[in-house]
Amino acid sequence: MSDGCCGPAAVEIEPFTSASSTGNGGERSAPPVVVIGAGPVGLAAAAHLAERGLGFLILEAGRHAGASIAQWGHVRTFSPWRYNVDAAARRLLTAEGWTEPDPDWLPTGAELIEDYLTPLATHPAIAPHLRFGATVSAISRQSHDRVRSTGRQDDPFVIRLADGEEIHARAIIDASGTWNTPNVLGANGLPAHGESDAARFVDHALPDVLGTDRATYEGRHTLVIGAGHSAATTLLALAQLQDTPVTWAIRAGGAERTYGGGAADALPERGALGTRLRTLVEDGRITLLTSFFTHTVTTTDAGVTVTGRTPGGEQSITADRIVAATGYRPDHSIASELRLDLDPVLGSTRALAPLIDPNHHSCGTVPAHGEAELAHPEAGYYAVGVKSYGRAPTFLMATGYEQVRSVVAALAGDLDAAREVHLELPETGVCSSGLAEAQEAKEARVGLAIGIGGGLLATPLPLVTVGGDDGGCCG
Repeated sequence: MSDGCCGPAAVEIEPFTSASSTGNGGERSAPPVVVIGAGPVGLAAAAHLAERGLGFLILEAGRHAGASIAQWGHVRTFSPWRYNVDAAARRLLTAEGWTEPDPDWLPTGAELIEDYLTPLATHPAIAPHLRFGATVSAISRQSHDRVRSTGRQDDPFVIRLADGEEIHARAIIDASGTWNTPNVLGANGLPAHGESDAARFVDHALPDVLGTDRATYEGRHTLVIGAGHSAATTLLALAQLQDTPVTWAIRAGGAERTYGGGAADALPERGALGTRLRTLVEDGRITLLTSFFTHTVTTTDAGVTVTGRTPGGEQSITADRIVAATGYRPDHSIASELRLDLDPVLGSTRALAPLIDPNHHSCGTVPAHGEAELAHPEAGYYAVGVKSYGRAPTFLMATGYEQVRSVVAALAGDLDAAREVHLELPETGVCSSGLAEAQEAKEARVGLAIGIGGGLLATPLPLVTVGGDDGGCCG
């Protein structure tokens, strides 16, 4: 594949029909476009590839579609179904008789898997090209390390799996996400002293506090570290448990950013979440520690002690459990032999960084972008979805869907379509749904929503976004 002035040239590709670049009879077939990850954005990429007749293979490390989403299946998203279904995926599914969920409903992660990702993964246009339990350990170019240039773009990518198998690819769409690379507790980006030794006391964002993990937390003192929506969601759930002390530690000098604007917040449900949290802090149900910079974690007979540096000197808090709601970061190590141009701050592409900078954007104000902003010097490799955002917490599924539509159009040689990027979001964005009233009305008609742990909710279920300051899960 060669590039013209403005993107990859059109290439005729036969549909891919086997799991490697060599057929059973020894005849080589055209290398496929390899998609890494069978989450919402990875499967959306597959849907667009299928529509355009490009050969593809999806490699998913988990045992089912949406394996990472299953880890927060008990949590309801901020964005309703209308923003959670990719257009190409909708067309494929509808042709097979799929009934689309109520567009105004706010699905849980479990509902997202059951009602959308599983039907899509089992669709006849996708299922034959999807491999589970396939963990990618490294990517390179055939016969080329990162330094060698001669003939580089004429050779396929080599994808090495954890079991040693190697697969050739004409292009790579990396939608592997960031769920498996959470940020550390240390306030300076390095692991806190003793953090690894205390790992058995630490859970990462969004444990199922009121469901399967209830026995782990009820009656035990929990320290939540982090200031984003995932932290707020966990704090609100912990506050519902009886005889369960809760401490909340943040680096900021106050929690106003987490509280949001309350009734004046442009994002109503975010404001409601912050208002509930503020009330719990002011009532003393949750103990808030501000300007707390985690430095050391030690285990004792009494539990786990976290020592932080504060303006007044060191401060220590001893708890039974820690929830590290400190966000996520991308792992680019599998592509270390590729030529990537990463922004030094966010870890996204340099072209994308100013469009998603959380100092200037919320997830609802990120402009549409596509192949041009996602391209690296290594032609044909694209990180998409939440991984493409690096450490920026402003990602939404709808944004990822437009990314892969543009990328696939470019791979198909349809450069006009690749350049024409659009993103339709409400004026306030979908970081928060703005549909709380509609949700409550529906629940009044059909009964309380099934929420955390599959139990009936006595209070509204906290909602989370893809981002938030902690790089939360779900949009």
